[in-house]
Amino acid sequence: MLSSPPGAVGVGLLGLGTIGTGVVKLLQRSADEIARRLGFPLRLLRVADLDLERERGLNLSGLRFDSDAAGLVADPQVDVVVELIGGVGAARELSLQAIENGKALVTANKALLALHGAEIFGAAERRGVDVAFEASVGGGIPILRALREGLSANRIESLHGIMNGTTNYVLSEMEATGESFEVVLKRAGELGYAEADPSFDVDGVDAAHKLALLAALAFGAQLSFEQIPTEGIRELAPLDFEAAAEFGFRIKMLGIAKPWAEPDGLRIEARVHPTMIPAHSLLANVNGAMNAIAVQGDAVGPTLFYGAGAGELPTASAVVADLMELARELRRGSALRVAPLGFPLSQLQPLPIVPLGEVQARCYLVFTARDRPGVLAEIASLLGKCGISIESVLQKGRGGDAGAVPIVVLTHPAREHDVQRALAEIDRLPDVAARSRLLRIEEKL
Repeated sequence: MLSSPPGAVGVGLLGLGTIGTGVVKLLQRSADEIARRLGFPLRLLRVADLDLERERGLNLSGLRFDSDAAGLVADPQVDVVVELIGGVGAARELSLQAIENGKALVTANKALLALHGAEIFGAAERRGVDVAFEASVGGGIPILRALREGLSANRIESLHGIMNGTTNYVLSEMEATGESFEVVLKRAGELGYAEADPSFDVDGVDAAHKLALLAALAFGAQLSFEQIPTEGIRELAPLDFEAAAEFGFRIKMLGIAKPWAEPDGLRIEARVHPTMIPAHSLLANVNGAMNAIAVQGDAVGPTLFYGAGAGELPTASAVVADLMELARELRRGSALRVAPLGFPLSQLQPLPIVPLGEVQARCYLVFTARDRPGVLAEIASLLGKCGISIESVLQKGRGGDAGAVPIVVLTHPAREHDVQRALAEIDRLPDVAARSRLLRIEEKL
C-alpha cells in the first residue's frame, strides 16, 4: 500500500475529467512550491475514475489509479478526499462516506451543495471534519474565501454576479455580431464553450445554484436554488442589444442578491435573469467566457472579483488552494477553522425570499404591434392604468398597413407586479401580434 512520507498529508482524488486532470498537473508541477508554503508536502496517493483507458497526458506512476472509489474514501492513508466526479447521486454518497470515515472534503460541485449542502455540512460538523468548495463558484476566482473571511467584518449590502461563462460568451457574441441566439449558441458549442445540452447554463440553473451558495456566505441565509426566480437568455434577440446600446446599457446574465432589513426581520432579494446594466460599469465590460462578481460592503464599499470562471487550470487552482488550507489545519490539529459557509450552522437561517413582484426597477419592454395609428396610445394607456410611466420610446422600422413592428419602451421605476399586470393586458390587445418581453434594469453597479 502506498503511504505518505513523514509529515505529508495524503490526498485521494475522485474523478479524472478536465478539472481532475488539472489538479494532478498542478500538484505535480507545483509540488515544491506547495511544500514550501505549507512546510510539509501534499502527496497524491490515489485516483479513482470509471475510465481507466483514456489518455490524459499525465504521469500517474507512483500512485494507485483504479475505479475503486469506495476503497479510496475508506483508505486510512488518505487524509483529504477531492470530489470532482460531478452530478449529485454518486457524488453525494461518496462525499458522505468520506466524511463518515473522518476525511476532510474538497469539492467543486455546486449542484451537489445546492441540493444537499445542509446534509453534507451537517455531517461534517458532527464528524468534526472540514469541507471546502472554493471552485464551486467562479472557477479560479477566490470569491467564497473573500466572503467567508476577507469581508467578514462587513454587512453585505448587495451582490451582483456574472457567474456562467457560457451565457456571458453568448451574450458578448450576440452584441458584437448582431447574430441570433441560436447561431451564437451553435458556435459556442463548436468552440467548447457550451455543452451538448446547454440548458443548465442558458436557462440560468447553474447561476441559481451558485447564487444560493453566495447568499449563504453573504447573509447567513439558507436558500434552496429552487426558491430563486430564474430566467434564461433564449428569448433575447439582436434588437435587444441594439436598443440597449442606444439607451446606454449592455445586457448581462446576472445573479443578484440583496438583504431587505424590515421591522419583523430580514428577507433576501435573490434572482437570476438577463439584465440591462450601465455600459460604463465594470460588470458591463466583462466579456467572453469570463466571470465577475461585484460585492458591496458597508465598510469596504464596492469590490469586484474577476477572472476565469471555468477551465482546467483556473478551477484546479481553487481546488488545490482548498487542499492546502485543509492540509494546514489538519497538521495544526486545529478545530478553529472558519465555518465552511462563514457562519456556524446554528446561525444559518431559512430567510424568506422577497417575491419578484415586490421588486421595483426601471424596465425595458418590447411590444410587437401592428403599425397603425393609435396602437402606441393604447399601450401607453394600459401602462399608465397600472401606474407605470414611460421614459423613452423607440419604434424600429415600419410594418406597412398590416405588418407588425417592434415598439421598445423604457419605463421609470415600477413594481414588477404592476409591470406584469400591464403586460398581460397589453398582450390581449388585438393589434399586439406576439407576447411582450421584459428586461429589468439594474443601475447601482
